[in-house]
Amino acid sequence: MSVHKELENVAPSKLSVRGVNKVFHGAQGKTVALEDINLKVDEGEFVCLVGPSGCGKSTLLNLIAGLDKPTSGKILMDDKPITGPGRDRMVMFQEHALFPWLDVMGNVLFGLKLKPNLTNPERREVAKFYIHLVGLEKFMHASIHELSGGMRQRVALARALAPNPRILLMDETFGALDALTREQLYGELQDIWQKRRKTIVFVTHNIREAVCLGDRVILFSPHPGRIAREFKIDSLKRPRDINDPDLTNYASTITAALKQHIGGSVAE
Repeated sequence: MSVHKELENVAPSKLSVRGVNKVFHGAQGKTVALEDINLKVDEGEFVCLVGPSGCGKSTLLNLIAGLDKPTSGKILMDDKPITGPGRDRMVMFQEHALFPWLDVMGNVLFGLKLKPNLTNPERREVAKFYIHLVGLEKFMHASIHELSGGMRQRVALARALAPNPRILLMDETFGALDALTREQLYGELQDIWQKRRKTIVFVTHNIREAVCLGDRVILFSPHPGRIAREFKIDSLKRPRDINDPDLTNYASTITAALKQHIGGSVAE
């Protein structure tokens, strides 16, 4: 396969969650994590799942990734059931999970092991493309311990994008970073999304973050986890600045709506 073909935008995936329930059985008995979840994600859409801890948003992400299975209901990608992990779906967690014994290039190349149809020179060319895309071309051979937290997450993002997945799943990816680094990455992620048009499902408890990044914000209420309400973010032009007063006002409206469903304080 030509490396130029590999770098082309693959058709983003259409995702459908139909009547999904998830029940866990443990020492404390039965816990209903998700109840009757119905959700559609369009091709190339950036969707943010928001809610307090314990509302099931990360559980749903794991089900979409194929890391766990619903107790009942179906999750379909392009009308085909998701039955397990696949290289068409890549997951990024809060912890970057990079290999400290590999440099930046080595970590991104590791992700390309999922592409057996590429030759080694082609893998290196693809890795260089994504390292450049996340702005780390000057650190291609740097050790992971030499990088800041934000730079490590950029490496993790390059590694997740390199296999050219059809869906990128992000779970509290920026949660452990300082505010200034997060703000910089918000801009960079929007830029990368606009260039590559990946279907992205992004889990966060931060409503302003969700409004900054998402085309659509899905609010979850806990105990059991249900979708409480959806907001389409179509009046804010990209790229968005998280400190923009219009964005802050939008986030405040969503926060008020979520408080009506769950009560108490909610992170903005």
